[in-house]
Amino acid sequence: MINGNDISLDRTDLSILRIMQENARISNADLARELEMAPSAVLERVKKLEQKQVILQYTTRLNPAAVNQKLLAFISMKASDGMGCNTTAKELAKIPEVQEVHHIAGDDCYLVKVRTTDSASLMNLMRNSFSKIPNILSTRTTIVLETVKEEQQLVIPEK
Repeated sequence: MINGNDISLDRTDLSILRIMQENARISNADLARELEMAPSAVLERVKKLEQKQVILQYTTRLNPAAVNQKLLAFISMKASDGMGCNTTAKELAKIPEVQEVHHIAGDDCYLVKVRTTDSASLMNLMRNSFSKIPNILSTRTTIVLETVKEEQQLVIPEK
């Protein structure tokens, strides 16, 4: 379900998603050829998947080190805003270095993924950005030493 709507996907939709997730730059003609379908039918399917918000966006994945974003950290945060209140989450999401904000179960309220150039810039982020968010009570930072796997692709069922 997406936004409360049940979205049913057939084998063809799932095949389209599998192929496009592997290569979002695939041309409509190549996609149609791989699926053994008419290009117009494939284009119509892709447009419907976009309209149903199954396909949310097309992006380019960059090497963080190439743009000097060498430090990856996960920050667990406790906040004073109650369950269901997204004030802190919305403020965290506005910060450019913040890549992900997850409302989590357990002792902490949020798990936040950030990328910065180095430990000094991480400290600067915490002092100058996070400290300005009034509801944050405490943080616990885990710095990543090495990434073995980092994947955005979803496992798409065969159906």
